[in-house]
Order: sequence, then structure tokens, then C-alpha cells
Amino acid sequence: MRREELSLVLGVVKKSLKPYLGRFPSNTRLPAQGRPRQEILAEIEAMKAEEQRVWHDGYVSGAVYHGDDAFVGFLSEVYALNAELNPLHPDVWPRATRFEAEVIAMTATMLGGDRSPTREQDGGVTGLITSGGTESILTAMRCARDQARAERAITEPELLMPTSAHAAFSKAAQYYGMTAVRVPVDAQGRADVAAMRAAITPRTAAIVGSAPSFPWGVIDPIEELSALAHEHGIWFHTDACLGGFLLPWAERLGEAVPPFDFRLPGVTSMSCDTHKYGYAAKGTSVVLFRNAHLRHYSYFTMTDWPGGLYNSPTMAGSRPGALSAEAWAAMLDMGEEGYLAATRRIVDTCRAIRGGIAAIPELRLLGDSLLVAAFTSDTFGPYALQDLLSARGWNLTGLQLPAGLHLGVTLRTAQPGVAERFLSDLGAAVAELRANPARGSLMAPIYGLGQRIDTEVSLADVLTGYLDVQYES
Repeated sequence: MRREELSLVLGVVKKSLKPYLGRFPSNTRLPAQGRPRQEILAEIEAMKAEEQRVWHDGYVSGAVYHGDDAFVGFLSEVYALNAELNPLHPDVWPRATRFEAEVIAMTATMLGGDRSPTREQDGGVTGLITSGGTESILTAMRCARDQARAERAITEPELLMPTSAHAAFSKAAQYYGMTAVRVPVDAQGRADVAAMRAAITPRTAAIVGSAPSFPWGVIDPIEELSALAHEHGIWFHTDACLGGFLLPWAERLGEAVPPFDFRLPGVTSMSCDTHKYGYAAKGTSVVLFRNAHLRHYSYFTMTDWPGGLYNSPTMAGSRPGALSAEAWAAMLDMGEEGYLAATRRIVDTCRAIRGGIAAIPELRLLGDSLLVAAFTSDTFGPYALQDLLSARGWNLTGLQLPAGLHLGVTLRTAQPGVAERFLSDLGAAVAELRANPARGSLMAPIYGLGQRIDTEVSLADVLTGYLDVQYES
């Protein structure tokens, strides 16, 4: 790809990401006088109305996991009551500490904390509230690095993970000076235990497994991986950001869910997003540790600062306590009965969609999942199929290695008629490609940059340009 082509691609990106340019005032400096509040609210409401049509009717993969109007309204009321909360000052807002401690405790119990085989010896599972899955993963990996340094004398740590592990683990490795060791997965998309065993070195600070992984929604063999880590005295992290609030309830409903939580003695830490299938507002997540000693590696304390004694449990200092309040309220509102009912709807919808995909000869499912429908085609380009589905209003995630598409099933997808509408549109798009199998796609050459060397720009240049566009005004 030449730089001129990159400019064209980014022009398409800008059109998609900046639909309000020229339609509303562009604020590049403070107004001389403040604008009327009703005018500001009307502008926000106009943009919201346009965007809500995309996700509210179930056309988006993941992104909004509950979205019911009454539920969103309830959480908005909770936020309004707690808008000023800052957990950095627990003496001013002690209710913030209650919200966070109880969210952590409820999440830990859901994920086997009350059945931890080491509970009597080490005091039991503890945790922290973070801003989302990425911060939960970053926090756990920093703790793993520092524990390896302090207790195992590892100064050049390695982070061992399957290639399907979330990109946040590679980000953690970059941030914290760890070497990311990425091991290919097996034919089912699961972590290869034998290959992971072979990749362990004296510098391995942590091993990672997913429950489930994002691309194909498959659960890694956590029991075997955590036992492997336990055998070598290595920190093991279960990434349950996506499935942590769904898999325990699916297991209760009789679905085949392999063990993945603190019931396994080799699991050291877990990440679990309250703002996904926990149905809290974006963005909160929980990172859990097998005991308080391990959580202490996240703490920062300073005793000789002129500003006074300082401590904070996570990367942030000030934090939006209102979001923690929303997570607390969402969990109490749902209760076990609510989570069980929601999980039943999602699993049944995912099964129906996957069955419909499997019935189309030109398509092939990727992985086996209770909550993700990932698929590809050996007949025509999956990205061409993505383009046709996008033209019909669907917003799916494009996968690579192999090329494919990903639909994360949520309560929005589980609304009456959405699965049928998706399969109908999918069938029509496949029929269109059946008649024109050589149809191209904008995405195909972009992904191809990852394999080509005779180009002026790289795929990284495209991604960097994409981020730059987001900050243009």
C-alpha cells in the first residue's frame, strides 16, 4: 500500500468516525461565555438518538450487554446519586468503600472464592476494582512481575500466553518490561498444554489462559494450565473478562463448562468484567487474587511526600466512584435469578445462530462457544461478507489468522427476532457472494499488509492513523 492509498483509507475511516463534522459546532477552544445547558443537552440527545439505533436493536457484536431502557434508566439514577464519589477519599465518601468491597466479595464468591482449597491457610480471595478488563489484566501482570522479582529473583521476566490471549497481555508485557512469549493454539483454538509446557523457562513470571478467549469464544484448558503453573511455582492468571459473569451461571444451568476459577489451586489471579455480562455500565472490572499478600503487589504507598501520607490500590488515583456504585446496583438488581435467566437467553440465542451458520455450506464455524459465533468461509473472502453485512446495518468484528467474523451474543442479540434477522441477512449476503465469489473488500488489503513487505506503509501505520483520526476535531 502506498501513502496515497493510506490517505484514501483514512478518509473512509474519518467519514465513519466523524459523522458530526459540519453538522454541529466544532469546539477547539473554550467559548467566551458558557452555552445554555438546554442547548448542550439537546446536542447530546441528537447524537445519542442517531447512535442508539445501531446498538439498541441488536445489530452490534458485544459492546452493549444489557441495554434495556428501564435498566439503563435505573443505572443512570444510581450514577446521578453518586456523581461526586471519589474512592481516593474514603473518609469523605465511605459508601464508595462499601460499594467496591461488596462488588469484589460477590464476584469472588461467584468465581469459587468460597471454595478455594487454600482459603483456610491464606485467608481467601481478595480483589480490586479497575476501569475495565485491560486495567485488570495490566494490574495482575504487574503484580506477577513484581512477585517474580521479589520471591523468585527473576529480573528479566517472560509472560507466557497462547496466541489467542487478549492483546492487553502483550500491552502489559510492553508496559512492564516483560518478554511476551506467544504460543500457537491447537486446531480447536485452545491453548496447547504441551506446547505451553515446552515454552516454560526459568524466567517465566506468569502463564495465562482465557475463559473464554475473545476471537472464537473458546475456553482454554485452565485446569491443566494452572496445574502446570502450580507444578513450577509460577503465577497463573485466568482471563475471564468476557465470560466471568456468564460461565458460572451456564454451569448452574447444566452446560458443559470446564473448571476455570479459584476452585483450582493453581489459579493465582483472575480478571472479570462487571461491565460485560455483569451488566454494569462501562467501565468497571474486577481483578481477583488468591490472597491478600498477592494483592499487596498492586498497592502503592509513599511515606515521605510533602503532601502527606499517600496510598492507592491501583494505577489511578482519583477514580469515578459512581461507576462502582452502578456495578454494585446492577449486581443487586440482577441477583442469581436474573443472571441465570439472562444466561439462558444468551446461550440459547448463540446456539441458534451457530446452528444457522453451520447450515450454510459456504461457511465454517470457528471454535465451540456458548457466547460467541465466530465463522469464516473457504469459498469467498470473509471481509467481503463483512462489507455486505455492514451494508445491512450489522457491526461485526473482523478476525484474522485465520480471517473470519465474530458476533458476540448479548441480551441485545437475544431480543425476539434478532437472531432470525441476522441469519436472514447472512443468507442473503452469502447468496450475493455465491453469485460473485471474487468480490473484493476494503479490509482484505489492509489485513494483507501484515504479510506483505513491498509496501510504503505497514498495518501498524494504518492502526496509528486510525487512532489519530479519533482525536481530530
